Amino acid sequence: MTQASFATHDVLNQSPPLWDVDLFASDAPLAAAVAANGGAGATAELSDFGKHWGSAAMAERGRIANENTPKLRLFDPKGYRRDVVEFHPAYHELMAHSAHAGVHNSTWTADGKPAGGAAEVVRAAKFYIASQVETGHLCPITMTRASVAALAAQPDILTRTMPVIGTRSYDAEFAPWWTKRGMTLGMGMTEKQGGTDVRANMTRATRDGDAYRITGHKWFMSAPMCDAFLVLAQAKDGLSCFFMPRFAPDGSVNAIHFQRLKDKLGNRSNASSEVEFHGAYAELIGEEGKGIRTIIQMVQLTRQDCAIASAGLMRSGLAHALHHARHRSVFQKHLADQPLMQAVLADMALHVEAQVALVMRLCRAFDRAPADTGEAAYMRLLTPAIKYWVCKSAPGFLYEAMECLGGNGYVEEGILARHYRESPVNAIWEGSGNVMCLDVLRALGREADAALAVLRALADGTQGLPGAAEAAISIGESFRRADSERVARLAVERLALLAAAAALNQVAPGSAELFAATRLASTHAGMYGAVELSDVDMRALLARALP
Repeated sequence: MTQASFATHDVLNQSPPLWDVDLFASDAPLAAAVAANGGAGATAELSDFGKHWGSAAMAERGRIANENTPKLRLFDPKGYRRDVVEFHPAYHELMAHSAHAGVHNSTWTADGKPAGGAAEVVRAAKFYIASQVETGHLCPITMTRASVAALAAQPDILTRTMPVIGTRSYDAEFAPWWTKRGMTLGMGMTEKQGGTDVRANMTRATRDGDAYRITGHKWFMSAPMCDAFLVLAQAKDGLSCFFMPRFAPDGSVNAIHFQRLKDKLGNRSNASSEVEFHGAYAELIGEEGKGIRTIIQMVQLTRQDCAIASAGLMRSGLAHALHHARHRSVFQKHLADQPLMQAVLADMALHVEAQVALVMRLCRAFDRAPADTGEAAYMRLLTPAIKYWVCKSAPGFLYEAMECLGGNGYVEEGILARHYRESPVNAIWEGSGNVMCLDVLRALGREADAALAVLRALADGTQGLPGAAEAAISIGESFRRADSERVARLAVERLALLAAAAALNQVAPGSAELFAATRLASTHAGMYGAVELSDVDMRALLARALP
């Protein structure tokens, strides 16, 4: 073999792995959005978190957890029913790192009250960063955090559980929750015959002394190894919410029988199950017949996290595409220096910059809602609108990021294929697109004055931006139509775009001008790069996106 032939085995013109980076400090739009929404004091904490989660070790944990999927073990070797799910150690390590950083509980005080300050914003930044590395394990993390809002309807249960929820320890042992160093909680609403229409649920709850016995099923119950679940069941006075632990008070395994694990498109590290309840022990949360009102407090928070995670996935897609383009040469020039690729990447960067500004602005509303009626109205109206736009835009965005890497983006060895398979689930979970649009219409109908005040504030916050005034008028007209449901998707998307422009205007006015010009003043082509941006604007966007 000649010396020249050895050159074919050299690795040339490839980008190095995007590892060992500070996922906070290297993301100028994120840092700016956190600071603008009250989180400037957490810069050092978030940088430490960003360095840790940006390490090669954490990236490897994410890969391994998804390649070694959960396994359902119904019985122990002696034939006793156990209903446990086995995870690879990498999954448990991811859970432990998230719990140690308080991603599952830092928005609550020790007694289960909102922490206030900028707790939501700071925690959201961590969630956004972690989602870029491994999103599946965040399902039980977000449900645990969100469950506290629903448990508040039953103070005695909250008082008992909060000392265990409130620790920053992760305890993977299959044991009664009250014996553990930390606990996680899940949620079960969906049944085969009902889906979104939970009022069609047939699972029954029968009083048994001070508790209840629940018989029925759930078609989807994610994170089945949680220590307890909030489930909906029909009681005497109607659909009600219950706290169902994995172990009954006497220490026996509760009658929660898993049928199988779902074989999902993505979200592979996280187990999702079909389950039957055979007289399972449970305790009532809130009042009988008020189950939806109780559990919606939890759902509002999980919807928020769906949007944060989707934005995080897109951020990761952008970073990997831009990193690759800066190292890959084509036709004697780096891809990042090719005008057409610059246009694509800059347009993508603009999209992500607007979305991170918007989700952090939403989190500020969650921080301030308990004491500010205007922020509470913003949260109520815009949570479903933001979830709709952010989550539904993720799959197309991640496809574009994959294409920037060419064939390397399409193979499973890279992270973008996993992100792409992961991305549709956030638009489906916690209410699909149509459900989100109906929720916006419901907010407008039930709280019209407060919702209109939010729309006026958005108009004020985008004053002078291209197309903003016309968009605000169009949104109002659409929602006032007799057939508003027919045009709800268009109106809700415009509402989210207007809110994004307003949020971005508080963080980076120059970017807000570009965003409004390309999204509000004109119809965005739907293909990234099909807009006209100046060389100066493109360079500025890409410099902020990744140093």
